Amino acid sequence: MNATDRTPADLLRTALAADPARPLVTYYDDATGERVELSVATFANWVAKTANLLQDELSAEPGDRLVLLLPAHWQTAVWLLACASTGVVADVQGDPAGADLVVSGPDTLEAARACRGERIALSLRPMGARFPQPPEGFMDYAVEVPGQGDQFTPYAPVDPEALALAADGPAGPPGANGREELTGSQVVERARAEAGELGLTPGSRVLSALPYDTWEGLGPGLLAPLAAGASVVLAPRLGQLDAASLDKRKESERITHTAD
Repeated sequence: MNATDRTPADLLRTALAADPARPLVTYYDDATGERVELSVATFANWVAKTANLLQDELSAEPGDRLVLLLPAHWQTAVWLLACASTGVVADVQGDPAGADLVVSGPDTLEAARACRGERIALSLRPMGARFPQPPEGFMDYAVEVPGQGDQFTPYAPVDPEALALAADGPAGPPGANGREELTGSQVVERARAEAGELGLTPGSRVLSALPYDTWEGLGPGLLAPLAAGASVVLAPRLGQLDAASLDKRKESERITHTAD
């Protein structure tokens, strides 16, 4: 943890400098058996590519509002940090009709069509695979992101006092649209506070079954572990496991904390 970090992107840079090889985000889909583990370096590479896509291909600018219609998933975590890297506001489960851009999973495409700006679709298939047939009116993330650069530099420094995150739940003071909103520095402050409340330290492993639709899921499911130098195991379908399988998961993943 670096006391000078003021945005979520700063937290990721600190994690990358400290230990790029350690696991940061592990994802399970207990319906399909999929398991994906991303080191800090691999995760940061995905974030850089996605941020370049946002800035260069989609012409997103600081302050633009991007609605994320995605479940708790490793690619959702990537998009959250890509928004933080570019100064784009990540509006989690917001209203696409009022957004500059929308990022949708396969189950929310119809809702996402309300966005008049750029629309990006994620198949959420194993290993980040493409859609078998690209959704009409959407850019297929899996087609566009591989060719983006592995390093990212914003055209202008991200302002830590600018709005960074909007979500339902106790995430900050209500915004103009009735949703609670946080600046980048407030996200970092809240993440550090939650890391302390949870007792997270470098090397902690958090198992989270919580959705990414409020701070209650975003905090322990990504931001607090990132602030603490810890890691997270996302398992949104963890409820499908019996008690013995759950104990085995916790043992094999060296889980120290649970959020469900």
